[in-house]
Amino acid sequence: MRLWLKDSERRPDPLPARTDARTALFIGTLLWLIALGAALFIEVTAPGVSKSGAAGAPGSGWWLWCTVIGVGVGVVGLAWVQFRRR
Repeated sequence: MRLWLKDSERRPDPLPARTDARTALFIGTLLWLIALGAALFIEVTAPGVSKSGAAGAPGSGWWLWCTVIGVGVGVVGLAWVQFRRR
């Protein structure tokens, strides 16, 4: 076995696989949207319940912002994939 082949001995590169990432992006964005709903529900119904730094405690706003960013990245990804299909 050799580490280097001459260009004349190499097989041609395969064509890139055609994939559709819209389904995966849509499902991921939908899951982030569900998580956002749960984070909003916890933030509204249980403000300051736990003193251990869990959800609802002061300083737990990052849970909410994490889900907002997840939804935003998913929407941007869906827009990008749709733009690239044209």
